[in-house]
Amino acid sequence: MALAPDRLDRFARQIILPEIGGAGQVALANAHVALVGLGGIGSPALQYLAGAGVGRFTLIDDDGVSASNLQRQMLYGEGDVGAPKRAKAAAWLREFDRQLEVETFGEHVDAGSAGRAIAGADLVLDGTDNFATRLAVSDACVAAGIPLLSAAVARFQGQVAAFAGHRAEEPCYRCFVGDAFDADDCDTCAENGILGAMAGWVGSFAAMQAIRVLLDGHAGFGDPQWGRLHILDGIVPGMKTIRIAKDPDCRVCG
Repeated sequence: MALAPDRLDRFARQIILPEIGGAGQVALANAHVALVGLGGIGSPALQYLAGAGVGRFTLIDDDGVSASNLQRQMLYGEGDVGAPKRAKAAAWLREFDRQLEVETFGEHVDAGSAGRAIAGADLVLDGTDNFATRLAVSDACVAAGIPLLSAAVARFQGQVAAFAGHRAEEPCYRCFVGDAFDADDCDTCAENGILGAMAGWVGSFAAMQAIRVLLDGHAGFGDPQWGRLHILDGIVPGMKTIRIAKDPDCRVCG
């Protein structure tokens, strides 16, 4: 697929990067990303992925905008309080770039619905705030053979990692956290607190890592970094990376 002249102009600053180029830009235009959660991580990730030229999105969220979201979820304003996040995010996308394809999924994501929510995606980016949803999404990704980019943030720390548990040699998210968190009972931002700028850092870094996954095999920037967990520290600014091993006894991908 060749890019139209107006698209070449829009993405010129990106196309001239030798690590991306025209082939990489076409790959992004053909990509379909499913975002699970449109909150503190999903908001900036969506904006930067749309800005990068990802051509199709599935927006997955069953929550509404609340006043407490506005401190870190820059997709929304005071007039959006009470409205479904997925509807407001879709409206933002259509206003930002009318050529993008967008669909929404408003059911609660669990083991029964996760597969339908992410169907057809080239990559799933999960920015939700509970382990039960994350594990359901991860299991669905393994079953469907879809890569997962997982991002989390609390207080002044963030974590971002790419998983490809459907591959024989790579771990899934369940290999990382185990089975103990299947219950929907973990702490959230309401209990732990969060700095809004920290969520923005994690969300934008997650978008960078998502672009790496999408460009794998298409451009020099393509490096999925499967199973590498990047830990972002906002107190003493820095980042460290650790390797997650595949669990041979994992009940989903082992």
